[in-house]
Amino acid sequence: MPELTPQEIVRELDRYVVGQHDAKKALAVALRNRYRRRHLPPEVAAEIMPKNLLMIGPTGVGKTELARRLAKLHDAPFIKVEATKFTEVGYVGRDTESIVRDLVEAAINMENDARQEEVRGQAEELARERIVNAILSKRLPELVGKSEGLAKRDAARLTRHRRAIVAALSANELDEQVIEIETELEEPFAPVMEFISGMTPEEMSDNIQEFVQHVAQHHRRRSKQVSVREARRLLVMEESNKLINWDVVVDTAVGRVEEDGIVFLDELDKIARIGHEPNVDVSGEGVQRDLLPLIEGSTVMTRYGPVRSDHILFITAGSFHHAKPTDLIPELQGRLPLRVELSPLTEEDFVRILSDPDNALTKQYQALLSVEGVELDFTEDGLREIAHVAVRANDRIENIGARRLHTVVERVLEELSFEASNRAGERVVVDREYVQARLADLVKDEDLGKYIL
Repeated sequence: MPELTPQEIVRELDRYVVGQHDAKKALAVALRNRYRRRHLPPEVAAEIMPKNLLMIGPTGVGKTELARRLAKLHDAPFIKVEATKFTEVGYVGRDTESIVRDLVEAAINMENDARQEEVRGQAEELARERIVNAILSKRLPELVGKSEGLAKRDAARLTRHRRAIVAALSANELDEQVIEIETELEEPFAPVMEFISGMTPEEMSDNIQEFVQHVAQHHRRRSKQVSVREARRLLVMEESNKLINWDVVVDTAVGRVEEDGIVFLDELDKIARIGHEPNVDVSGEGVQRDLLPLIEGSTVMTRYGPVRSDHILFITAGSFHHAKPTDLIPELQGRLPLRVELSPLTEEDFVRILSDPDNALTKQYQALLSVEGVELDFTEDGLREIAHVAVRANDRIENIGARRLHTVVERVLEELSFEASNRAGERVVVDREYVQARLADLVKDEDLGKYIL
């Protein structure tokens, strides 16, 4: 992980999210504190808890994107959870502790992918050797498997064929040739049978199913006819799994969850009791109380063993249109000591969102249409007109923030996207007149919602 200063972290977040400087500063400090904590003596580090955040702001202003980008910048295990899912009618068999279990699964997938990439070169060499042997077995069955005792002429012939096959494979000349390979039945990793106190019925059922499948399939191999291209994919995956120590993957992933995990808990305002009225949204208050031990720090039992949540960073968020942060139960408020308010987006913000970020919508469409040979050019007045229509739609219908830009831009470019395959070599300028011509019906129609989300 690059050890960035708070100023550098804010600059990185600026590449993807417009404005919201206060929120970026708070997140940057929270991330930098992890670096500082790692350089303290263990007895001091154990006492320093993460400063969990509460982000307050309307939908579509960048709360989720900020949390996701922060986790990506830190290369940290990350999941997004909506608090309201634990209050849904009929939602049984899961509890708030599943947040940590899901975070562990995400971390294991991340760690496994990283290890796969590390051993990829070695796995490709081993896979290529198996493919070469499979092709030789088909072409020279009388010589393969008899390396000892071969006459010099036969040994030389075998070597020539092997070199020719290796060269052809390197040039991808044999990709469509069908060969027979022997593979293990596909399973990402060997499950272990564990019954843990506190495990939900759903998780126990999953564990039983995985165990039964594992017992039935363990060490079973089968031959199959596949193309060389598909054989390369299957064998690289199989050889990679052999080269990876699964126990190390699990231990490393659990350690990263405990030290670097980030949970984005959205829609926190939806589980608040507005005005503390009696008998209102009791299930929401129950969810709040279930979240307390997780955010404060507790041990959660998972299929990979106990996992502590003491140093997991919880970034919570909500629009808080109807409820207020003070409508949360006091204990939960105390566990979210840092609060930042995100500002509603203005028309000028929309113009910047369309042009400044590295992943701006305009840049995405330019890249997509360049595949068809169409050059797309957005002018300043064109961007301002798109932003104006989006702001107007938000004001008239419902304010969904920057998400409105997706449907407006899609509407503007709908016809061009449909015809792009027949317009190779053209340069299309999206200016104010171009936008107005394609949104003329929408501007006249008072019910913009009929066309724009």
